[in-house]
Amino acid sequence: MPLHVSQAPTPALHSVLAALGSPALRESSTPALRSVQGPLTAETPLPVHVLDVTAPAGPAGTPRTRLAGWRFLIRGGDLPLAAADTLCTADGWAFSHFFEGPYIASTERALRQAEDSGSPWQPRLLSVPELYMLTLWLHGDTAADPAEGAPDPADVLIPLAPAPPGIAAHRPHRVADLLPRLTVRLAPPPLLGSTA
Repeated sequence: MPLHVSQAPTPALHSVLAALGSPALRESSTPALRSVQGPLTAETPLPVHVLDVTAPAGPAGTPRTRLAGWRFLIRGGDLPLAAADTLCTADGWAFSHFFEGPYIASTERALRQAEDSGSPWQPRLLSVPELYMLTLWLHGDTAADPAEGAPDPADVLIPLAPAPPGIAAHRPHRVADLLPRLTVRLAPPPLLGSTA
């Protein structure tokens, strides 16, 4: 069953397309984009949500997230070469930066896993900065606003490589199973000399 990839805000897409057409692209710190011959395309827009560990949990203990931006996979022909991030500024959506590295291939692999699952999903990215962790978040409500919401216990998270120690990359987990494990890692250690 195809994934229900959301449409990014038009200004976010336009900012990435403008950056792809800019002469500054050839001077970017992304070698894969500097060396490609031929047209580049921005595809597969994914909203990037950040797990907010400082905010109190929502109803039924659901974690809080906030939309941090949109990520587009950049292709040269059929090859995924890099990604482009956008962020919301006071003036609206703006291009942030291009990057390459292991998360590009890992994102592609996780998207294929999601497609092969046969279930309808709205793909998103969920970042856990405190653990240097990024997951493909498969949201079960395909009609939901991609900029809103928190992970539902039945949603699925696929950790992208490289994943933190003790968490296998590309092994799908229900939110209800993985988030408690992450919360334990995020909890501050007990103070020395304190009694429980």
